[in-house]
Amino acid sequence: MRPSVLRLAVLGIALTIGLFVALQAAIFWVIRLWLPGGVTLPWLGTVEFGQVLSWGSLALFPVLSIFLMAPVAAGFAGLFAETVADKVEAIHYPHRRGVSVDFLDGLLESAALVLAMLGVAVVSLILTPFLGPLAPLLFLGANGWLLGREFFQMAARRHLSAVAAHDLRRAHSGRVTATGVLVAIGLVIPVVNITVPLLAAAAFTHLFQMLSGPAGPDSRYRRG
Repeated sequence: MRPSVLRLAVLGIALTIGLFVALQAAIFWVIRLWLPGGVTLPWLGTVEFGQVLSWGSLALFPVLSIFLMAPVAAGFAGLFAETVADKVEAIHYPHRRGVSVDFLDGLLESAALVLAMLGVAVVSLILTPFLGPLAPLLFLGANGWLLGREFFQMAARRHLSAVAAHDLRRAHSGRVTATGVLVAIGLVIPVVNITVPLLAAAAFTHLFQMLSGPAGPDSRYRRG
């Protein structure tokens, strides 16, 4: 493995872990702030609801990772996918490299997506008792579509206008969504899911290069 790729992989894994820990910590403190009050029990005294549930959320860390890794991957896209795409193109597509997208724009788009994915996670948790075996399909399908949209847009915007990137994604929505679902499946596999955001950013860079076709004046999707 090339040293630059190895550094990128280590940094990507570290960022993924950092984002996940930050999200878990946010949930910990939100529970404490939003659930005041408690109950008095014999021998134990007063037990605060927020305190019990917040520490309980840490105990459920492995289970919550299944639902939280998708928002983490979305956050990764905004913070780091640009760097991954640049490295992949430098190695595999040196004559078809794109231009870096404004960092703040990507971050704002990803922030909105993170909130949407947190909503999907909450809805999936609430509906699980009612949907039974269909709940995972809802979770994977919704997250697959959202992840595919975000990662592909990040790769495409390096080469295309926002409108052209949107048109290209819609023209190949099946392949983009299918790739996003594969990413969503990888995110629910413990340990493996730590590397998935990095792999997803690279995979969607390759996917864009395959779908966009040749560069040049005759191309439907103009680069630059």
